[in-house]
Amino acid sequence: MAFMEWLTKRKKRLSQMTRSELRRQELLLEKDRKQLLGKISKLAKDKQELFERGAGERTPELRRMFAQEFELRTSEQLMLSRQLNIRSKESMTVSRLRMLRENADRAGQSGKLGLIGESDILRLGKMIESDAVKAEVYQERLDEILSVGAAADEGAAGLSEAGETVMKVWEKMDAGAITDASEGFDEADRSVRERHAMPEE
Repeated sequence: MAFMEWLTKRKKRLSQMTRSELRRQELLLEKDRKQLLGKISKLAKDKQELFERGAGERTPELRRMFAQEFELRTSEQLMLSRQLNIRSKESMTVSRLRMLRENADRAGQSGKLGLIGESDILRLGKMIESDAVKAEVYQERLDEILSVGAAADEGAAGLSEAGETVMKVWEKMDAGAITDASEGFDEADRSVRERHAMPEE
């Protein structure tokens, strides 16, 4: 369940959960993270295979198909990466709250989480949902707040600009400008990612 749903839909708020309830959520989030990592790894392998097949293909129509598939896999990979970023931030939050709950319970303050209030939880929720806040930056903000320390398939009619960049890399390989397949893959992958990262005009 998404972090914001805990804040808006659950009868029991995240800050009111017991240690065992927080631990259960922590395990569920970790399971989700592992599944997302597995999917991302599989997509990376699929892209490598598609790229190699396109590099060895000389028929333009087939190359276009491979380029479209490469772009599609990259789009899916980026989408899953965003989900993984959210799950990572959620997991960190639940883990920190569980540690705070354990400390509060040991201190005989089972109903409190130190200085953490609902406004702090809401702030965290907004940062979790924001793709712009990466896990590393979020961890810093989380530690501060908790005081814990320490594009779509273009179809057969044509290729998008991102797909065209893959075609150009293969053409460079045909001409001998790029001789290493790994170097070609890295350039194609970087170019497609950059195209997807460009804001829409």
